[in-house]
Amino acid sequence: MARLSAYGFVVASALALLAPVGIAQAQVKIGFVNMPRLLEEAPQAKMANQALQDEFAPRQREIVAQQKELKAKEERLQRDGAVMAENERRNAEKDLLNTQRELQRKQNEFVEDFNLRRNEELSKLQRSLLQEVQAYAKAQNYDLVLGDGVLYRNEAIDITAQVLAALQARAKESGASKSSKQ
Repeated sequence: MARLSAYGFVVASALALLAPVGIAQAQVKIGFVNMPRLLEEAPQAKMANQALQDEFAPRQREIVAQQKELKAKEERLQRDGAVMAENERRNAEKDLLNTQRELQRKQNEFVEDFNLRRNEELSKLQRSLLQEVQAYAKAQNYDLVLGDGVLYRNEAIDITAQVLAALQARAKESGASKSSKQ
C-alpha cells in the first residue's frame, strides 16, 4: 500500500470528514491559490521589496564608492608602482590590501544583513497573504482552499486572481488611509 505524504493525509482526512455530509445534500466548495504568484504579484510584496531597496540603498552606494576607490588605488599602483620608492610602494600595497579586506567585509555584512531583513519581510508577507486567503475563503464560503503541493487542479477552482484583486483593493485602502493621515 502506498504511503500518503503528510499533506496528502490532511487533504484525504478533510475530504473524508466532508463525505458523510453527502454530495447530494451539500456541494463542497474547493479552491486553489498559487502562493508563489501571490508572493510575486501582490502589491504588498512590491511595497516590501521597495522598502528593502530604500533601506539598503545608502549602504549599497557606500560599497560602490569603495569599489571605485579600490579600483583607483589599483590603477595608481599599477601605473606608478615602478617609479615609487620601495617604502612608498610597500605602503601603497599594504593600503590596497587593507582596502580590499575592508570592502570584502562590508560586502559580506551587507549581504548577510540584506538576506536577514529580506527573510523577515518575506515571513511577514507570507503571514499576511495567508490571512488574506483565509479571510477571502471565509467570505466566499469555501470549504477547502489548497496551495502548495497540489499535483493537479482544474483552472475553475483557482482563486488566485480573486485573492490578488482583494489584496490590491486592500493596498489601495491602506494607501488612501495613509495619505489622508498626512
